Amino acid sequence: MKAVILLATLKKEGISNTQTLCEFLQKHLKEQQIESSIIKLVEHNILAGTYSNMGAGDAWPQILEQLLAADIIIFATPIWWNNQSSEMQRVIERLDELHDEILAGKTSRLEGKVGGIVITGDSDGAQSIIANLSNFYNAIGLLLPPYATLSVLWKGQAKDKNTSRAELMQKYEQDYASAAETMAKQLVTFSKKRPA
Repeated sequence: MKAVILLATLKKEGISNTQTLCEFLQKHLKEQQIESSIIKLVEHNILAGTYSNMGAGDAWPQILEQLLAADIIIFATPIWWNNQSSEMQRVIERLDELHDEILAGKTSRLEGKVGGIVITGDSDGAQSIIANLSNFYNAIGLLLPPYATLSVLWKGQAKDKNTSRAELMQKYEQDYASAAETMAKQLVTFSKKRPA
């Protein structure tokens, strides 16, 4: 079973709270025999647009191929101004062509795949992002199982903090191990239930 995590951090360098939380989740996915990879979106030249291929130099077609080959797709984003990051919004826009296909009466190319959501922030906003992404998953045929979200809202993740990776991992292990384990198990359970 394969999972692809789309990491929508805005940080090209340095410690990313969202990336660290994804790496924390990867351990729990591995315990459920889920092979996972992280695609750090900010490292790829994903052109603006609403089609699957926007032409020369566009990295999105190769990323889309990985999504189509996966069993599980996880959107991972920090909170910025009560919303997902611009990198995550770019993903939503680039998947719009798949939604157009559904509107035209075709079966979703993501149908039967299971989705998850990872969010980091320092105060609030997770609920509205989960609602927005859940609505999008529903529109493109991704199944979001119960308890398949992992959100950490903690002052140690604030923009002005210099929390180390070790401190982040300690916080996640201490307070979120059970939630991550439940999420991983739910992703496996619902992936096994999907139609062949």
